Amino acid sequence: MIAVQSLTKRYGRTVAVDGLTFEARPGSILGFLGPNGAGKTTTLRIILGLAHPTSGGATIDGRPYRSLTDPTHSVGSVLDTSGFHPGRRGRDHLRIIARAAGIPVSRVDEVLRLVELSSAARTRAKAYSLGMRQRLNLAAALLGDPETLVLDEPANGLDPQGIRWLRDFLRSMAAQDRTILVSSHVLSEVSQTVDEVVVIHRGRLRAHATLAELTGQAEGVRTVRARSPQADRLAELLGPAATTAEPGLIRVSDTTPEKVGDLAAANGITLHELVAEGIHQSLEEVFLELTRDAEAESP
Repeated sequence: MIAVQSLTKRYGRTVAVDGLTFEARPGSILGFLGPNGAGKTTTLRIILGLAHPTSGGATIDGRPYRSLTDPTHSVGSVLDTSGFHPGRRGRDHLRIIARAAGIPVSRVDEVLRLVELSSAARTRAKAYSLGMRQRLNLAAALLGDPETLVLDEPANGLDPQGIRWLRDFLRSMAAQDRTILVSSHVLSEVSQTVDEVVVIHRGRLRAHATLAELTGQAEGVRTVRARSPQADRLAELLGPAATTAEPGLIRVSDTTPEKVGDLAAANGITLHELVAEGIHQSLEEVFLELTRDAEAESP
């Protein structure tokens, strides 16, 4: 587990991170979001022992990164796409890292297959696209088969197929009870990938919730739309909360699709459509609201 506790980092008079606290748990993907300059990269660098906090701290499985006895096998990270020599072949880059970390060289071909980069293993890095560089860095992060992954903008440079691959890959890693922390500004992709979201702005925590909780904060009437050849019967069972929008279609206020579906099933009513309306905001809408509020409250 990654635990950030009352973390503060100052650079002179500038406060990059201000009393930040959150946790990333095994078996889930935590999205770490914030505008440019919010303090995301500083926080990740402190988690990975690349910067010292002014106060507070961050631990991985209860220990600071610098105190881990075998950090390569504990944590894999990707913070940028420039950590290799442009004239070096992809496989050779990974072989050097593996030898330095005491990892069997045979692991190199395994991670190349994992990130689907085997066909480019002998290509020099200078010929790699940005998306291929992302995959190569992810392969390096996976060399030690770590239980924790810390990734900064991992979808940057990936084409739609690559983004879909990354999403499925991260879900498979989480299914193995690994802890995954992903920083990203691609909100549409985050909303399809993560389980929980941390939003920060001006170095401060603005929200920490599951994706469902965060996007369920929309204001207004919460309704469910149901279409059925037995709509009149369903409306009768639902009572005053149900209104007929058109023949065969009803809307039900202050309920959930699960409740309407269960009631229909219990009474043998066929449903052709069951949709939540007016419940969810997009992650982008919530993000903009949270950061806009923060700016309004700042002096």
